[in-house]
Amino acid sequence: MAKNKKGLGRGVDLLFNQEQEEEKYFPCDINNIIPNQFQPRSHFDQESLQELAESISEKGVIQPLIVTPNVDGSYGLIAGERRLRASKQIGLKTVPVVVRKVSGDDELLELALIENVQRKDLNPIEEAEAYEKLIQIFSYTQEQAAERVGKKRSTVTNRLRLLQLPDIIKVCISSGSLTEGHARAILRLSDDKAAMKEAKDQIIGKGLSVRQAEKLTSKMKQERRNGTTASPRKTQAIPNSFSQSLINRMTNRLHSKIELVQNGSRGKLEIEYYSLDDLERVVELIAGEE
Repeated sequence: MAKNKKGLGRGVDLLFNQEQEEEKYFPCDINNIIPNQFQPRSHFDQESLQELAESISEKGVIQPLIVTPNVDGSYGLIAGERRLRASKQIGLKTVPVVVRKVSGDDELLELALIENVQRKDLNPIEEAEAYEKLIQIFSYTQEQAAERVGKKRSTVTNRLRLLQLPDIIKVCISSGSLTEGHARAILRLSDDKAAMKEAKDQIIGKGLSVRQAEKLTSKMKQERRNGTTASPRKTQAIPNSFSQSLINRMTNRLHSKIELVQNGSRGKLEIEYYSLDDLERVVELIAGEE
């Protein structure tokens, strides 16, 4: 059984002690495990999941899943959803589990958050949202939240700052098109949503490094401070009433969220889409191809 203990990974001491671990480890029917409703991870990379499935197919599930018993005889998953998904993908009938009894939904949520952060299973935005939940639901301070997950307080503070970014930028961080370093550079413009989006566009469009992104946002901030960002030519912004009228017309036409970002007489029209099919629908409407 010593081998099983080694395979559980760092951070599991937060979930159960070693004596309980040996007593409650067993192979469980995979269909008897219910996914965790409090799973903080929202993005599961399919390529990474496929690699895990191939590894499990070759070597088996090395790290047991952590579950809690339900009154109906099933087991609720506390930690190990990637392993559960990958195991189902290759058709396993059973997976190794360790049972941990929890006192209620609050403890189940806390354990799921802590375990995911410890195993580094979350992208920076998911991790920030996990810290935010720990702080809001359990009234932790940032220092207490950091202590619970074994992180430095500065790490928790920096992650939480990412939640100040516009949603469109948070999506880029979650998908990996922007790094956390890029995000920290963009946060220098946190008092100007339009400037943050402009910085995001330049960083991605030009493939800027983090150092280059820092130089860009520092320059943008200095220009705004000096009042040099405005064009020397006189420009006239679109009146709010007319702007709203345009937005309403586009929204009614495309049935998507529309945002008009103005910079004098120039600007950008941003159209949100929610899936590839929705993007295709929007493009067909704009191109008149319905």
